[in-house]
Amino acid sequence: MACFNCKGIINSLCMADSRGWSCSICGNRNQFPNEMNQLPIEMNPGLSDIEYIIPQQGIRKPTIFVYIVDLAIDEEELASLVENLLISIDLLPANSMISLITYSKHVNVHEIGYQGSNYSYTFNGTRDYSREEISKKLGILRKNVDGLKNATTSQIANRFFQQTAICEFSLTGLIESLQKDAFKVPQFHRKERATGCAINVAFHMLSTLYPKIGARIMLFTGGGCTIGPGSIVSTSLKDPIRSHHDLSKDAKTIKKFKANTKFYNDIAEKASINGHTFDIFIGCYDQVGLSEMECLVGKTGGVIVQSDSFTSAIFKQSLNKFLSPNEYGESQFGLNATLEVKCKNVKVRGLIGHATALHLNNGKNSDGGNNRFSFHTEEKGKKIGLSGTNCWKLGSVSTHSSYAVYFGMVDHPVGDYSVIQFITSYQHPDGTQHIHVTTSQRFMNQGSDSMDSIISNFDQEAATAIIARQAIDTVANDSSINALTFINKILIDFLSIFAKYRVNDTRSVVIPPTVNLLPQFIYHLRRSNFIQIFNSSPDETSFYRHCFLTEDCLNTLIMIQPTLTAYELEKDSEPVLLDSTSLKPNRILFLDTFFHILIFHGSLIADWRRQGYQDQPDYEYFKEFLELPRQEAADILVDRFPLPRFIDTEEGGSQARFLMSKLNPTTSYNSSDSLEQLAKFGPQDGEGAVIMTDDISLQTFMQYVYEAVVKPT
Repeated sequence: MACFNCKGIINSLCMADSRGWSCSICGNRNQFPNEMNQLPIEMNPGLSDIEYIIPQQGIRKPTIFVYIVDLAIDEEELASLVENLLISIDLLPANSMISLITYSKHVNVHEIGYQGSNYSYTFNGTRDYSREEISKKLGILRKNVDGLKNATTSQIANRFFQQTAICEFSLTGLIESLQKDAFKVPQFHRKERATGCAINVAFHMLSTLYPKIGARIMLFTGGGCTIGPGSIVSTSLKDPIRSHHDLSKDAKTIKKFKANTKFYNDIAEKASINGHTFDIFIGCYDQVGLSEMECLVGKTGGVIVQSDSFTSAIFKQSLNKFLSPNEYGESQFGLNATLEVKCKNVKVRGLIGHATALHLNNGKNSDGGNNRFSFHTEEKGKKIGLSGTNCWKLGSVSTHSSYAVYFGMVDHPVGDYSVIQFITSYQHPDGTQHIHVTTSQRFMNQGSDSMDSIISNFDQEAATAIIARQAIDTVANDSSINALTFINKILIDFLSIFAKYRVNDTRSVVIPPTVNLLPQFIYHLRRSNFIQIFNSSPDETSFYRHCFLTEDCLNTLIMIQPTLTAYELEKDSEPVLLDSTSLKPNRILFLDTFFHILIFHGSLIADWRRQGYQDQPDYEYFKEFLELPRQEAADILVDRFPLPRFIDTEEGGSQARFLMSKLNPTTSYNSSDSLEQLAKFGPQDGEGAVIMTDDISLQTFMQYVYEAVVKPT
């Protein structure tokens, strides 16, 4: 039941009597239907969330999958990929539709609608085909398939798309028969791989046959695109793949990068409007062009799984978890989702997350009706994320999907409360359309004690996630902006307002208890892979940032400031500071960075392990002690997606760098005391380890922050 005026959904904040109700957002008076003899359930006090199932007319919409498989990979890689594709097909719902496209130098669209048929249509991988050219070659011109909107069993569509239960036998045989690309690769050259052309063909085929129906296009790639649209590097090995330095200094590389990004961005925006989602599964040590392709996934709500090989556990278990059905035998995600925000006394400034902005006509609702209400700001200055609208296309959504919506106060608020309503519509895995409505109310304190009210109810964990998202979005869209300067300014301005201090006296700074962790969160954010690009490739940076914008507040905090747990003999495990002083010879440290699960053995524990004490009957307790962090790792791996990389290392080990890079260097070679002590006495028990880094410590960082805060304005 929606308001006639603003289209807001009736909720528990609305006022009602026996004849009608007043909208909590715009105040408009609406009449109840004549047949209604009691108040609707939505008006029950405290009911802020409600989900509607929209009655379907005709055949329910199927869940559609398009597999794009890279054949320009080694035989061992292909064998593992084929094995996992067959497993994934068994996980798909029986009523889902599936299609198969393979590619290397050329792109092949396979017919799977006929039993025993092995016919395919081949496209030249070097060309950028238009929708008309692809449709004509496949025999699916729009004029021939206008009647397919609700007819999923049409003969034309079923040549390339079939229900999984119907085509399982023939599709299994087809996938098992896939062979490595037969084209000879000259010495010192890369394989010819037309990833961009394959994506283009898949998108246009799907948008022609199934427009406005939720679908997933799943790309399995084992290398970078080297020919055709979207190519990131030539086939010659003498040409290196672009780096961050190239993307900031080399004009030719920048021009090519922008052209490739535009190619994929155009596809992503059209796919998002159609409700089609892209997913990218990578099995390669080298870069594959993810930095250019990330918009495909980011604008459509897809997932990225980055692994070194298709034989790795990261790829296998992540794919299995992604497609595993719930207890009802349905996929664990919704498709073709749209989010609309309606609000009172505040206005939407923007959204940061995996979505595409829908800019509706001024004065029009999404259903075409007149609407004199505007729920978003029309600011001409600094924009936040996807701004200028209150409606976004989300693509694929799941229970862990997360979005940050930014609001601003209106100039002349009406009343003491602000009301915000989130309306999310999506295609449920069972084919029905669902609408989820969440309505919240917030008291607006505009009096003299408003600052105290804000700080007493401040959520520093959520604030950190919000600041980080804005910093990532700002840097990703404008590389000329210094990310560190941006973050530092936010922290300094915040403390200047809410901290108590005397001018020019750094020792007088007192931070309120509800904000005391914010500075250290910001410190670790400054050092994270989301802001720092040193020692990372463009693809790695895109992957880290994509995952960050996907996860909820808890997981984003783990990414920013990883958790560190210490294990000692005859003691219970306990969380310890993410600091170099936590390194001790008789400890095992367990580090969770979300992307990595690391077990670090102190020098004494590592020495006992090398001597094999855990294998002796008298030292059974030591064996159990070594297993404790592994048990915790196993518990985390059950729920984490994508699967994190597991690292088992020890003091002095090469992979100990993953831990050292995250620790606050309280004791580093930059500290004269630490360096002198190391030279005279070596590492001392209880004093931690000296870390060789140029990074400043948290203590030094806070000193600089305090100096900036107390400086006279």
